[in-house]
Amino acid sequence: MTTLAWIIVGGVLMAGIALVGGLTLLLREATLSRLLQPLVAFAAGAMVGGALFHMLPASLAVLPVHATFLWTGVGFALFFALEQLLHWHHCQRAAADCRKPLTYLVLLGDGLHNFLGGLAIGSVFVADVRLGVAAWLAAAAHEVPQELGDFAVLVHGGWKKGRALAFNFASGLTFLAGGLVAYGASSRVDVRWLVPLAAGNFLYIGASDLVPEVNKPHSLKQSALLFAAFVIGLGLLQLPAAHEH
Repeated sequence: MTTLAWIIVGGVLMAGIALVGGLTLLLREATLSRLLQPLVAFAAGAMVGGALFHMLPASLAVLPVHATFLWTGVGFALFFALEQLLHWHHCQRAAADCRKPLTYLVLLGDGLHNFLGGLAIGSVFVADVRLGVAAWLAAAAHEVPQELGDFAVLVHGGWKKGRALAFNFASGLTFLAGGLVAYGASSRVDVRWLVPLAAGNFLYIGASDLVPEVNKPHSLKQSALLFAAFVIGLGLLQLPAAHEH
């Protein structure tokens, strides 16, 4: 497939992941809670692994060391600022405390987050399709638990279930929009700096957003399960990197 085709397919599939929120209708709350935490730990490992094993090595191959880590820092700070501005994270795991006006803030934050993610990962596809696939897989691992949480927030905030799924899907399509913008700009602008920017995004989401979600007092068995899920996510992103080198 062409680079553009990869970006389009990746964008549509990422939007489709938003529909996974419908699974919350089939599961009991206790079951969903047991599944969410290992998924979040797995996603954290995948996000950190995607940054460390794929995006940063690829960036160091084409950019000066200082520029690579500068843009990584900018990417980390950008998502920190975005989260502070929109406060969508505070609602994501506390659906019972959310009110309908805040659900729109959740959608706005998710849509902007997806657009920036599509912009960054689209530029990674432009740089190297294999690298783009690895980055997409890491981002997709993060989207599953996030979309489950977002859907629960919307429903508890008073949205009808069908409408919540439709708007979640629409916010997911902004990922495709970001990818297309990155592809269109790549012929006129050097987008290589977006790869370490995406690495900074991934490191922030994995280490500062997802790990604290599960890094809380648990039984020894549960703690071991969460650590194993994190290592599996990390390891799965390391395996293709080891094969490439």
